[in-house]
Amino acid sequence: MALYREQGIVLRTYKLGETDRILSLLTPGRGKVRAVAKGVRRPGSRFGGRLEPYSHVDLQLYEGRNLDIVAQAELITSFTAVREDFALSACAAVMVEAADRVAQEQERSTRLVLLVLDGLRALARHPEYPGVVLDAYLLRLASLAGYHPDLEACAGCGVPGRHRVFSIAAGGILCRACAPTGSRPLDAGVVALLAALAGRDWDALAVAAAEPRLRRAASALVNSFLTYHLGQPLRAWQLVPR
Repeated sequence: MALYREQGIVLRTYKLGETDRILSLLTPGRGKVRAVAKGVRRPGSRFGGRLEPYSHVDLQLYEGRNLDIVAQAELITSFTAVREDFALSACAAVMVEAADRVAQEQERSTRLVLLVLDGLRALARHPEYPGVVLDAYLLRLASLAGYHPDLEACAGCGVPGRHRVFSIAAGGILCRACAPTGSRPLDAGVVALLAALAGRDWDALAVAAAEPRLRRAASALVNSFLTYHLGQPLRAWQLVPR
């Protein structure tokens, strides 16, 4: 069996037999990898607590026919604080579920790995509104997956501007000429918050999302947008406190 080395993020874990565990890993070079960590559930395992969900690890693995085998694991970042806080862990669960949906096996995923790490690091800073960090991550994930929401120009005709009608099917906001008759315009604050969520600045989110009414409205749109483009809702979403 060929031995290879990769860094990875533990997306999910599943029990296998009495002492083993199957891991779903997101790696930059090989995309999604399924591997077995043998004896990881046994007291005194050499892997210790290094292969918990959300952990960022440096791995050596043997290639297997159906599942690869973890030969060695060194912890880079544990994200223990995220796992131990219910709200943060719920948000992280949605993050990794969404990443699991869009990642492919044997397909380079460097940008996706970096986005997941950015999202987990933002949660580890104990943000005032964890759900807002999650919404920002999901919109940025949608962009990586090819579903970038048009928020600075009309998704129909391309006319620049912060238009006020949001169309999930069209992929963003629509001007008055392109919006269906009878469409209800969004509050300008919701449009501005969506633009902030889709941006690159994690630290400015708390200021942009200070008003609860705007947070709830933007979050509902993000949920609907992801559900539409992924084909089904994210199961962990219902655990996130709002």
